[in-house]
Amino acid sequence: MSTASYPAPSPAVSPAPANDGSVHPVARHPHDATAPDVVRALREDGTLDPKNDPGLRTEEVLSLYRAMVRTRLLDERLVILQRQGRIGFHIGSLGEEATILGSAFAMRQNDWIFPCYREFSAALWRGMPLQRYIDNMFGNANDPVKGRQMPDHYTWKKGRFGSVSSPIGTQITQAVGFAWGAKVKREDTAVLVYFGEGATSSNEFHNGMNFAGVFKTPVVFMCRNNGWAISVPTERQTASENFAVKGEAYGIPGVRVDGNDLFAVVKVTRDAVARAARGEGPTIIEALTYRLSGHSTSDDPKVYRPEAGLDPWRRLDPIPRVRQYLERTAGWSEAQDKQIEAEIDAELKAAVVEAEKTAQPSLESMFEDVYAEMPWHLREQRDELLRGTRAKGHGQH
Repeated sequence: MSTASYPAPSPAVSPAPANDGSVHPVARHPHDATAPDVVRALREDGTLDPKNDPGLRTEEVLSLYRAMVRTRLLDERLVILQRQGRIGFHIGSLGEEATILGSAFAMRQNDWIFPCYREFSAALWRGMPLQRYIDNMFGNANDPVKGRQMPDHYTWKKGRFGSVSSPIGTQITQAVGFAWGAKVKREDTAVLVYFGEGATSSNEFHNGMNFAGVFKTPVVFMCRNNGWAISVPTERQTASENFAVKGEAYGIPGVRVDGNDLFAVVKVTRDAVARAARGEGPTIIEALTYRLSGHSTSDDPKVYRPEAGLDPWRRLDPIPRVRQYLERTAGWSEAQDKQIEAEIDAELKAAVVEAEKTAQPSLESMFEDVYAEMPWHLREQRDELLRGTRAKGHGQH
């Protein structure tokens, strides 16, 4: 597993050169995670700041730590599978595990999550079986979306987890509309919606924020400021002081948090959910983290990002930070680390074997799951398709 030891020196706050040779301040860059307005709980010595301690029980921290390690190992395995040509695509969350799992953990059972596309660990935390997620990566007959989407475009309705969409920001307006519906029906439901900082430039962000501010919908906007919108660095994406401050234009309070600090993420998300439950409306959270891998397996970050720039972030890896806390409070050992890694490795291997031997979805399944009763014109299209000829290997099942 690609982790590094902790503690580490804080990254320097310094001007960042732009592509045109000019120099921009880094106040909007994730390197600003040490700024005074950023909420932090986990100190460099593995102790917690009492004023931001979310009060997690040891068994809860252990569960979250295991989930973070599982996420990291799963990420690494899926990249290997893509490079071997066994799956077509993967978009990971390397280095962002604390932001995603800490916020998902803080949501209540009756709340909903609307994902961006890096949040498979939140779906798994919500009870999606690992096998179903791996099935989605292979697009087989047991894939929850029956192979009709790209890999990493999953959904898990049982876990109150919405569907992944590729277009930037579309989940934001969907989440706001869903939350508004819950409010109209007087349901005690809050909605967490994930997006990257690049999505704050989209129409969907502004439409969603404006509506949520006016109608005080119970939404937690989780902006993962991970440094890059594909190849565009954070400091070239906005002239705003930061991303949380964008809420002011819509009457929505903003909070900035160290996104590599699991405990701080739980704390600020819980506060935002409590605010939503009191009927006080939405909150935007800017989680300052860093994307240690490429945007996706279709991206080569070495073209636009110097490798040396990753070193400070590798030293701030969220997984060793939680491990250090557990070593201090629960006597966590290297042997226990090796044991859970072996267990997860066996679990992943078994899921991949099962997914690869599962048949492809049937051709007719592409017409299912939209209407309770299929209309006549779709029945005709389906029947015509099934009568047609096709190349060997296409549509056979």
